[in-house]
Amino acid sequence: MVESGAERVSDGVHTQPGLTDGTPYRLTVVCAGHGAAEIAFTPHDAGSTKAVPCDGSVTFERLTGKSSVRLDVQGKPNATGMIAWRINKA
Repeated sequence: MVESGAERVSDGVHTQPGLTDGTPYRLTVVCAGHGAAEIAFTPHDAGSTKAVPCDGSVTFERLTGKSSVRLDVQGKPNATGMIAWRINKA
């Protein structure tokens, strides 16, 4: 495991993990509550933007390590609940 956490949907996840350039990683996100959230990476070529339903189902996303990658998981308007996330080497 590289990094993990749990946040309220209203706060979202905002992190800049220390990843190794070119190394593949797997992001696991689960949102429990109501509504939906969205995964976004900066720069955008590190991983794709993906919707995360807040129904307790697990969402996986692969990403390529970049020393300056930033991960944001933000709740959509009126979304409530908790977001749990984890980054592992793939």
